[in-house]
Amino acid sequence: MQAWVVQRSGPISSGPLVRATVPDPEPGEGQLRVRVEACGVCRTDLHLAEGDLAPRRPRTVPGHEVVGVVDALGPGARRFAIGDRVGIAWLRATCGRCRWCRSGRENLCPGARFTGWDADGGFASHALVGEDFAYRLPQDVPAPDLAPLLCSGIVGYRALRRATLPPGGRLGLYGFGASAHLVAQLALAQGAEVHVMTRSEPDRELARQLGATSVQGAADAAPVPLDAAILFAPVGTLVPPALRALDRGGVLVLAGIHLSDIPTLVYERELFYEKEVRSVTANTRADGEELLRLAHALRIRPRTTVRPMDEAAEVLADLAADRYAGAAVLVP
Repeated sequence: MQAWVVQRSGPISSGPLVRATVPDPEPGEGQLRVRVEACGVCRTDLHLAEGDLAPRRPRTVPGHEVVGVVDALGPGARRFAIGDRVGIAWLRATCGRCRWCRSGRENLCPGARFTGWDADGGFASHALVGEDFAYRLPQDVPAPDLAPLLCSGIVGYRALRRATLPPGGRLGLYGFGASAHLVAQLALAQGAEVHVMTRSEPDRELARQLGATSVQGAADAAPVPLDAAILFAPVGTLVPPALRALDRGGVLVLAGIHLSDIPTLVYERELFYEKEVRSVTANTRADGEELLRLAHALRIRPRTTVRPMDEAAEVLADLAADRYAGAAVLVP
């Protein structure tokens, strides 16, 4: 089959993502083969291509926001039937035995494996997934509207939960890409006040359209003290201003898989008054199921730019240049 692979990590201008012919995947024990209908493009795919995220295997096929139709079952696979629509997300396997798995924190499993990093993902015509890690998806929603939920939505939801935003609280979002624009919709639908800090004018306009209370530059001061903030931009220099924006007892959540170095923090100015910094590591399957239910109930819909799978390399370059407001999605 035809797929896109990371040939050699490097700056996106060097062309790390290349088109290749790879063997047709055959499902193993308990696996599904999925014919790809759509695959969202996540900043993690860009981190892998550029080497911010060290490759774990040669010539990996990126893509971990996969919507598709089951077209083959491996031995012992019984949870889904051929023709079912499913989603493939970032988390694709855990050991199920360690203390983190046993305590409901499988996202911290030392043996966790991830789609598009440890195994091939959805920048291709077909992809494999273990049936226990596939999500059942509705048939009546367009595939491009579902794809961004499978990582941007799920990880954003986990970040929002870890922010412990009080009812009606003030939430700051630093960076306003695919994940943040979904979190904004979730928070607004639940009565929060949302303040957006981002450098991109298209992103600022989208934030206004979605109902943000205020919109300003990435490092600008928020107009009011924040109960919680989430940093989506992979920019460590934004950590100090985000902490200064917090009210007493506020929480800052770092939501990315990669973050540039954080400058020295001044305790009295940025951490005193019981402010907290929390990180997010992947997600649990329970996070995914909860997010998909909430997105349906609250009618959360990503704003998408849909591009042909043949243009995957160009789409990653556009993502690096912040040319998208909302989420980019590849379709065959």
